[in-house]
Amino acid sequence: MSADDRFFRLITTNTMSRRPTRRFTDGGNIPFVGALHHKTRSSPLLSVGLVVVGAFLIIGYLYSGSGGSSSDKEIVSKLEGGVSCTLEVHKSLPILKKAYGDSMHKVLHVGPDTCSVVSKLLKEEDTEAWGVEPYDLDEADSNCKSLVRKGIVRLADIKFPLPYRAKSFSLVIVSEALDYLSPKYLNRTLPELARVSAEGFVVFSGYPGQRRAKVVEISKFGRPAKLRSSSWWIRYFVQTSLEENEAAAKKFEQAATKRSYKPACQVFHLKSYH
Repeated sequence: MSADDRFFRLITTNTMSRRPTRRFTDGGNIPFVGALHHKTRSSPLLSVGLVVVGAFLIIGYLYSGSGGSSSDKEIVSKLEGGVSCTLEVHKSLPILKKAYGDSMHKVLHVGPDTCSVVSKLLKEEDTEAWGVEPYDLDEADSNCKSLVRKGIVRLADIKFPLPYRAKSFSLVIVSEALDYLSPKYLNRTLPELARVSAEGFVVFSGYPGQRRAKVVEISKFGRPAKLRSSSWWIRYFVQTSLEENEAAAKKFEQAATKRSYKPACQVFHLKSYH
């Protein structure tokens, strides 16, 4: 083989070995992207279609379950990494039923998102439920607005007397509302909760330093939430002549232990005034 033949063969070999490298870099470092463009022109539309379908599937999943109400709030709560004591009421309803039995037949819930709690209670057999919403209902859904029109849920400032007669309800459950009240207004609200309940009331309150899932730093009451310790609450209950409902508290603890349920909020069981 002559020197010219060897030179020609060397050039040809080097050129062929570089071709795959040029094709790969032309494709933006994505394998097979060039082949896809040559095979079909509809691939961008196909990609967009897959993204749209995927988005609809995700939205459908999020809204599946209990009508896109409490389940949506639970998802938001988990994403934000905070704690909602009203959501905790949802989780603890089976435990409360074990602790209060017949007292769960006529229930009043007081606190934010009361429509979701009332709706869930109304699905229970032999249960009547009402609610008091201490915040605005500007973003309420159609189900909540329907409960308000029927008078089942009321918008009321709990710093003032509740719009119900004495012992109107067998059990009152309050969540995420007392945390926003100063001792001055707690002196009015706590006796009201005891007044309208016949067989006791339950308070769900956040722990000190706990981050809230539903952040309403400046609420209707014009002050940020102040999360207090259990010892603070117990002292305050004693000062307002409220007694612990020991029997209900014991049943609640036993049912919670049996179900391996640990409340994310403080739960106080109190007696009504007699």
